[in-house]
Amino acid sequence: MRQVLLIVDVQPSFSPPAWLLRDIDRLLGHMPTVATVECHDEAITPFQAQLGWRPPEQERSLIAADRHFVKHGYRPTNEVLHHLIQLAPERVLVCGIQTETCVLAAGFALFDLGLRPTLITDLTLGSSLDPSGALGARLWRHHFRHTTTLAELLATGT
Repeated sequence: MRQVLLIVDVQPSFSPPAWLLRDIDRLLGHMPTVATVECHDEAITPFQAQLGWRPPEQERSLIAADRHFVKHGYRPTNEVLHHLIQLAPERVLVCGIQTETCVLAAGFALFDLGLRPTLITDLTLGSSLDPSGALGARLWRHHFRHTTTLAELLATGT
């Protein structure tokens, strides 16, 4: 099965734990990889005005993905989505930070394009609302059905 890994917002400002970086790195080299990075531009997404919080204006991914894209809101940009379409995957594996917000937003965008989003449930973290990511994983299963784990992927030689 042709797969692509989308890594959502694994960046210094979100303080990912070492185990998340290590375990995502285990999938690198097995399939094409794309990482997003959340950066602030109030003219595009009014985080400060509406939420009183904002990500940094400049940021970098902590994952050595094949391609990196900056985004200025919850969902992946059209540039990211176009790149994923060009890779023609049978499914897009999704992992990263803020399962119930940015990761879920990526799922909706991928689903709407017919790209079969599949959440790697043990490679995501939630926001301060639910650090475990359990809420986001439940929402994912409800909306998109498809989930997997790192162990399942490694067992199939992914």
